[in-house]
Amino acid sequence: MINSIKKAALDAIEASKPVAVMAGTVTKTSPLEVNVDQRLTLEADFLIVPESLTRYTIQVGGVEYVIRQGLQPGDRVVLLRLQGGQKFLILDKVVSG
Repeated sequence: MINSIKKAALDAIEASKPVAVMAGTVTKTSPLEVNVDQRLTLEADFLIVPESLTRYTIQVGGVEYVIRQGLQPGDRVVLLRLQGGQKFLILDKVVSG
């Protein structure tokens, strides 16, 4: 009886898919794709990208300056799988480790 209750509780937690931290690698930028654990490729529809990770340029005197490059293929990123597992928030780039 106790084992059945434990199993039911674990199954309920897995079914709700609580938030999880994951690592991934940007494989494409247009459209954006991120590969997670070499087994799952997330397409742009499933990704939430903060403004700080998007390309940002300014025009000064007719010359364009790149302030932020944005995500590039090969960039390693940290993601949060949001509850339900349908959306993934890219938290930031990983610069070492």
